[in-house]
Amino acid sequence: MTRYSLLDLVPVVEGGTVAQSLANAADLARHAETLGFQRYWVAEHHGMRGIASAATAVVIGHVAAATRTIRVGAGGIMLPNHAPLVIAEQFGTLDALFPGRIDLGLGRAPGSDQRVARAMRRTLETDANAFPQDVMELQSYFADDGQTGIAATPGAGANVPLWILGSSTFGAQLAAALGLPYAFASHFAPDALDAALAIYRRDFRPSKQLDRPYAMAGFNVFAADTDEEAELLASSQQQSFVALRTGNPRQMPPPVAGYRASLGAQGAAILDHVLQCSAVGSPATVARQTAAFIERTDVDEVMVASAIYDHDARKRSLAITAEVMSGLTVAA
Repeated sequence: MTRYSLLDLVPVVEGGTVAQSLANAADLARHAETLGFQRYWVAEHHGMRGIASAATAVVIGHVAAATRTIRVGAGGIMLPNHAPLVIAEQFGTLDALFPGRIDLGLGRAPGSDQRVARAMRRTLETDANAFPQDVMELQSYFADDGQTGIAATPGAGANVPLWILGSSTFGAQLAAALGLPYAFASHFAPDALDAALAIYRRDFRPSKQLDRPYAMAGFNVFAADTDEEAELLASSQQQSFVALRTGNPRQMPPPVAGYRASLGAQGAAILDHVLQCSAVGSPATVARQTAAFIERTDVDEVMVASAIYDHDARKRSLAITAEVMSGLTVAA
């Protein structure tokens, strides 16, 4: 059985507001809960007009309060931006409020450009290469093992499973060494996917948290009743990605018919490469493409990314995704 979960960047659409995006996030999480999604994650990004999840722990609390059973967490917290003690306190608080439902995925990217990172950290003395030590310090706070000489309150003894996130083999090596579950960001950085999964599974060492490798991979899904409608829905995310890659991040634009073709052969090829881990189409098309991805990766869980301009169309896409995943489970 392949589990399925949802990654939400809490998009702010053109003509919309942050308040509406946060209301949509809670509604989307409730919808995902009824559809059998395992977990709902939000990611830390900063300085981006089209993403409302910068205060990640606050958003997690908002969504967890609006739901009952689905796991809610970070996919992820960019640990170099924070002192591990602060994250222990934040997620210890969340665990106290919503026991047994909080996940903490950790990444080492800044989630912003260098200018914004400097504004957040005041200096850039924080070393991303210290990420493994920061993860272990965070583990120590949750374990309350006395190694730091500081008791995190809240945080000490919290039941918050840690995940390592990555888009290269570095995170795979760290997750394997620490015996933690691993999530690969193949929904926007697919190149090292196969190598990272192979390294993680080969080098995994059992830990108190996990006795065998557990791998998740990001996968874009744009599902609709027809292939043509799904292609149109996907164009909003395509426009946002092109804007980001050209240094002009924007709020999520409405879909544009024929957008991919308007980029020309070279531009379309670049987009297709970066977003190659995607399913776009009708239920039958999405089922075929999703099954191929699962067969290729053999992941334990698929983390669905589905950034769609229209909220109701997004909910419909998730409903189709759940139907597809349930059908694949039955078929297996």
